[in-house]
Amino acid sequence: MPEKTVFAPFHSLSGILTAKPLSLASVLLLSPGSLLDFNPLLFFQALFNLLIPDHAADAFSPPRLSEPGLWDLLLEQLLGGLSRWDAEHFLFIAEHGYLYEHNCAFFPLYPLSVRAVAEGALWPLQRLLRLRSRLLLSAMLLNSLFSVLAAAALYKLGCVVLQCRRVAFLAAILFSVSPANIFMAAAYSESMFAFLAFSAMWRLEKGQSWLSGLLFSLASGVRANGLINVGFFLYSSCKHFALQLQVGSGSVRKLPLLWKQLLSVGSSVILMCAGIFLPFALFQCYAYGRFCGPGIGLEQTVPKPLLQLALDKGYGLAARNGVKPPWCSQQFPVVYSYIQDTYWNVGFLRYFELRQIPNFLLALPVTLLGSWAAWTFILANPWHCLTLGLERRKSEEEGKPRAGFCCPAVFVYVVHATVLLAFGFFCMHVQVLTRFLGSSSPILYWFSAHLLQEYEPLLWSEGTDDQITALCSEKSLLGKPPGSCGKETSENPLVRLLMNCSLIKPLSKCILAFFLSYWLLGLILHCNFLPWT
Repeated sequence: MPEKTVFAPFHSLSGILTAKPLSLASVLLLSPGSLLDFNPLLFFQALFNLLIPDHAADAFSPPRLSEPGLWDLLLEQLLGGLSRWDAEHFLFIAEHGYLYEHNCAFFPLYPLSVRAVAEGALWPLQRLLRLRSRLLLSAMLLNSLFSVLAAAALYKLGCVVLQCRRVAFLAAILFSVSPANIFMAAAYSESMFAFLAFSAMWRLEKGQSWLSGLLFSLASGVRANGLINVGFFLYSSCKHFALQLQVGSGSVRKLPLLWKQLLSVGSSVILMCAGIFLPFALFQCYAYGRFCGPGIGLEQTVPKPLLQLALDKGYGLAARNGVKPPWCSQQFPVVYSYIQDTYWNVGFLRYFELRQIPNFLLALPVTLLGSWAAWTFILANPWHCLTLGLERRKSEEEGKPRAGFCCPAVFVYVVHATVLLAFGFFCMHVQVLTRFLGSSSPILYWFSAHLLQEYEPLLWSEGTDDQITALCSEKSLLGKPPGSCGKETSENPLVRLLMNCSLIKPLSKCILAFFLSYWLLGLILHCNFLPWT
């Protein structure tokens, strides 16, 4: 049967569901930015960037210090849509370092990686492309790789936690059309963070604590919200210790062993937590030395166009003439919180204004979906939630754990997603919730896959083809013989739903509409400097 190129990002996965077992290589064909398939996102962002004039946004837009050549102009036409909004900060840091104070809101591991690839793998292109163009190309290649690896890690994590390959696979496919997809492809750190976070969660579920700690530590060097991942270690250690107590005897003669286990668990938790916080602490120390030092010879080290931009826009530079930024005098000089407060007015309930209603509407779908996921899990596991999962269940003792989204193992991920949702809703610019959750928590994809698998007859494993045939027989206007509808794409659940969109349930239509509309609108608006999530 010939492949359908119209659904290239999904069709490359067809047939994987029937493989036993499903392989990691199979899921690597997923495509938020697949290196193995034609990527429609890159094509459409170039098209929309060409057809729609850029909005004159009040965003960070540093001057270019060198004249672009022919190949630079061509690359800008092809990939320029990936360098909007915060992407300018990451590319600027990769090229010039942390020159301006507010650049320190963006953590260093991603721009360092972009610079390394531009100077390493793309070094042969230096005769054709200036550094800024190579950095943009480097960011596109890295994000393509990281988004594919993140999809594979999400699938592996889902298989371990959900104990249901079908739901895990569908969740990984939904990740390939994530509502935050444009940020996975643009020069943002979301795809790198998603890969590191999902991989760390998977390794922790497999019992590989030290490797998981390393990955979580790297993730906290990519985004500040990586610090909250320390909760996974705390919960995992507490749960393991609590379950050991319930299995063992409470006799006095075992108290030394108990204290030994307690000290072992406590020391490992402290070390892991310190490792996760270390990148954040080191970066704050770097910022302090950079912007609270003497700043000698600044005028000679900063190019005049960039110095003039700082003067025109009021951007903070390294201390000159002994004048230091206010945060340098704080008892705990943390530049990150100062920048969020001063430059972006981030704080508790600060965004609750009438003029921000459109942004709250942008965040409404992911807010409802995240809240619904938490409520569904609580209703399915009330006692587990009350005891925080620290009490051994009869199903565990009998060796019959429940599978799917409502299985008790999902508890810590629901708590993690709910904390992120509440913090983002009340303390951040609410429109970023979609990419905030989409790159940090698997719950958005697991719960959507759960709803589709639970309530959509076209995805039920038993009698699916017969039901498609019955439904199609009622749709004589389609002009197809009975039994032909859905057969061509029956291997891939998302393609099956798209090819039979007139037959699916309203809930399925709402979920797909959310994912695909945000996928498309993100391309159109973000790539042309229009406000988006």
